[in-house]
Amino acid sequence: MSILAVIFDLDGVLVHTDQYHYQAWKRMADEEGIVFDESAGDRLRGISRMESLEVILEKSSRTYTSEEKEALAAKKNGYYRELLEQLTPADAAPGSHEIIAACKLQGTKVAIGSSSRNTPVILERLGLTHLFEAVADGNEIDNSKPDPEVFLLAAKKLAIDPECCIVVEDAEAGLVAAKRAGMKSAAIGTVINSPAAADYRLHRLEELTAVIWG
Repeated sequence: MSILAVIFDLDGVLVHTDQYHYQAWKRMADEEGIVFDESAGDRLRGISRMESLEVILEKSSRTYTSEEKEALAAKKNGYYRELLEQLTPADAAPGSHEIIAACKLQGTKVAIGSSSRNTPVILERLGLTHLFEAVADGNEIDNSKPDPEVFLLAAKKLAIDPECCIVVEDAEAGLVAAKRAGMKSAAIGTVINSPAAADYRLHRLEELTAVIWG
């Protein structure tokens, strides 16, 4: 069946804010006296803020109440949003504007499917908000990836059947979510070497044109 829509993950696909996330989590962890390094940071890729916090707290010498966890997550997000103020349109990933423009030229709809609650802020800082027919993000869902909820919501907003959508993802959780949603998937970044089953593997965003239109 023809691909009628592309659903892009945001972080790691259209923009690379991984280092911002790492710096914010690192600052929070250091303040709590919790060991946190790059290897731990890799485990946070594609999962929600609270799930990320639980991973970090595995190294803690104490237990935290639900209220304390919420406060820590909010503190990290505050640090992260401070760092996002540095973002400009020049920080969009290479090929982002070109592939979105190509989709629009061909009549293929484009959407965002991200678990991040900061999606609106990031899109605004990048100057990309107006380019998407639909945005589904962490502010609207109950279940983060690998649950397919965010991708199914994006498809619903586009009024496109899931089987006619392709997801572009840089995280294993996102690839699993795409499969559970009944969508095609294209892996980009380090996840192309992941055992998670992607239908396509991209070394550059521009390679998506060959996947969609041959």
